[in-house]
Amino acid sequence: MSRHIVRNKPWTADDTQFSLLALPTTIWYLLFCYLPMFGIIIAFIDFHISGEFIRSIFTSQWVGFDNFRFLFANRDIWLIIRNTLGYNAVFIVVGTILAITLALIVNELYNRRLAKIYHTIMFFPFFLSWVVVSAIVWGFLSPDMGVVNRILVNMGMPVRHFYSEPSFWPGFLLFMSQWKNVGHGMVIYLATIASIDKTVYEAALIDGASKWQQIWRITLPMMKTIIVLMFILSAGRIFYSDFGMFFQVPRDSAALYEVVTTLDVFVFLQLRMATTGMAAAAAMAQAVTACVMTLLVNWIVKKVDQESAMI
Repeated sequence: MSRHIVRNKPWTADDTQFSLLALPTTIWYLLFCYLPMFGIIIAFIDFHISGEFIRSIFTSQWVGFDNFRFLFANRDIWLIIRNTLGYNAVFIVVGTILAITLALIVNELYNRRLAKIYHTIMFFPFFLSWVVVSAIVWGFLSPDMGVVNRILVNMGMPVRHFYSEPSFWPGFLLFMSQWKNVGHGMVIYLATIASIDKTVYEAALIDGASKWQQIWRITLPMMKTIIVLMFILSAGRIFYSDFGMFFQVPRDSAALYEVVTTLDVFVFLQLRMATTGMAAAAAMAQAVTACVMTLLVNWIVKKVDQESAMI
């Protein structure tokens, strides 16, 4: 029985060039993704800054899982988890349906210039900072000079103090989330549709398939892999929320605490109160659950359709 000896290929000039191209990205990941992982230790200590930051980590008292016990003993933690999971579940479902629907509609436009205009209009909000968006929302909802209240007053109706009325905000946040992010998802799905072989549609058209049948029998099945991939990635971040939207847009209103406070906002509030250990414990719990959720959803998808799984 012959034995084949596998030899390593010699290092070439191409390897050097590609390594140099990858070097900035590698350094960025090391500095901003891997090096900060050292801070996980803060979740297990009673952290207090006394002099240098690194020295404070080693001089702080080790408390084990006490920060996690205090975190889950907090009277509002289950309300915060409910908000985080509830909003994200709705955002994922509504966002996926809207993005796919808009992609299918825009793809059917015959005027390519008009389609590009729609792309730009719907994608532009994705680049806006939540600080800017919060100022725009304030211009509409302000009790003094807001556009909405001016209209209500002109119609003979009383002024509404939107920043003190929690019942309005679940709908507001859903609208703001989709307005800002749906364009990004739409562009991804449009790129997927554009990659589908046009001859498949031509064959379906010859067989007498209507436009609706082409969408159901060709377009959506061809999009299945990217739809599942986007769902897995979204499900992996279900314990995260957009801090800017939940903190900046409601303007940190105490009256809205029960409907706008999510885990990300909670972490920031704990940092502002200098309870760094509890903030680190909450952030670590988010990271662990994100990893578990990603692997769990991917495992479920793999059982149903192995080709659509991410891993």
